[in-house]
Amino acid sequence: MKRFYTDVSVSPDDGAYAISLDGRPMNTPQRNPLAVPASALADAIAAEWAEQGEDIVPASMPLTALAQGALDQVDNERERIVSRIAAFADSDMLYYRADQGQQALVDHQADQWDPLLDWARQRYDVSFNLIHGIRYEAQPAETVERLTWAVEAQDDFAIAAMLSLVGLSGSLIATLALVEQEYDSATLWPLVNLEELWQEQIWGRDDQAVAARGIKQAEFEAAARFLDLSRS
Repeated sequence: MKRFYTDVSVSPDDGAYAISLDGRPMNTPQRNPLAVPASALADAIAAEWAEQGEDIVPASMPLTALAQGALDQVDNERERIVSRIAAFADSDMLYYRADQGQQALVDHQADQWDPLLDWARQRYDVSFNLIHGIRYEAQPAETVERLTWAVEAQDDFAIAAMLSLVGLSGSLIATLALVEQEYDSATLWPLVNLEELWQEQIWGRDDQAVAARGIKQAEFEAAARFLDLSRS
């Protein structure tokens, strides 16, 4: 799409902050007003639109896409989306450890991941079953229930960010640590890519894998930024 506007502005709108193009309030794809709960987030979304060149490139506007998701998808399908996020309570990547034949990796996982699980145990009063290998093992029902409550307690904008974060990381615990501002994205990203980085140290760099991880990292950091800005 060619750029069709000159000016981008932000204005208060009934307790929220609306983004306008040439003085006309913007709408989402489903015709909801593009109005967000924090001025910092509105300013960042406006900056995405202001920075567009002759052509509008949606892929360069991740904050806009997440806001549209919050206003269109989460608002209309909140229960389904919460369920998708909460499903990771029973299958978090942090539960799965290397088999005992890879003791060095087992020790590295414990060193890097156990502090995060310890935080979750204390924060939500839950317990976890750790699994060596790839077999499935159910987590305690009370753990799944309490982590589901933690997801349900979030607002629509946090839910939109969490859907992206949990999909990119494979970890609800890591995502909740971001929501609770216990960890930042720069600290968490190497943790949720621990095994890939471990294999890279052993077998060497795969340029395609590194490039793919870089794309995912940019998406992860954008979702984390969206989460922070929505609460500013």
